[in-house]
Amino acid sequence: MAKIISTHSFRGGTGKSNTTANVAVLVARAGNRVGVIDTDIQSPGIHVIFQLADSRMKHALNDYLWGKCGIEEAAYDVTDAAIGNVEPEADRPRIYLIPASVNVGEIGRILKEGYDVGKLNDGFRRLVHDLRLDYLFIDTHPGVNEETLLSIAISDKLILVMRPDSQDFQGTAVTAELARRLEIPEMFIVVNKVPPGMDMAQLRERVEKSYGAEVAALLPMNFEIVRVASGGIFVNRYPEHPMTLALKQVAERVLA
Repeated sequence: MAKIISTHSFRGGTGKSNTTANVAVLVARAGNRVGVIDTDIQSPGIHVIFQLADSRMKHALNDYLWGKCGIEEAAYDVTDAAIGNVEPEADRPRIYLIPASVNVGEIGRILKEGYDVGKLNDGFRRLVHDLRLDYLFIDTHPGVNEETLLSIAISDKLILVMRPDSQDFQGTAVTAELARRLEIPEMFIVVNKVPPGMDMAQLRERVEKSYGAEVAALLPMNFEIVRVASGGIFVNRYPEHPMTLALKQVAERVLA
């Protein structure tokens, strides 16, 4: 039975989408069929990390939500770009991306009219069935809204991504409390952009004490992630980097 993994942050700019993409690739590499869906419809971007060209995106999640296509028609096989060295006819590993539209008009329509959140839930289930997924990663919209609550509520595991600053500490507490009320089976924290010189052990202890949840990884602030500039999969570019090793810890928690 497929596992649904939601990745969430209370604010934008935490590195949520990069974390989602890299962990999804690591999970796929372990021999799984993985789907990644971008539900951050107001500010989409994970397709850039997977290097999915706009010209290839005939349909997006928006089209499904407005009845223009089936959800499977908005799913693109990005295995070659994300993993490589996989036979085209191989059943596993595979990784599929369901992007949100970057068209200004489409984004404006979402902001003005909204969409049927219930249909989004149906789409999740259809993807799992039609693509025979082992894992579905949901890259959520930052903050708390109806879509976020839905994604969290149906998740088997919730990854909360935060930075070590006061605003993130306060905001993440809100999401963590909501997750508990929704009785999420498992929740863990990824602390990203940890500056050099910060006491890692002390930071881990503070976060775990604040939220009553395990810290799966502390991701260091580094120049290499800036060089990648969201234009590819970090763990592929820097396989032995400390950040890659930390992301592997997150993938192991997902696979556990």
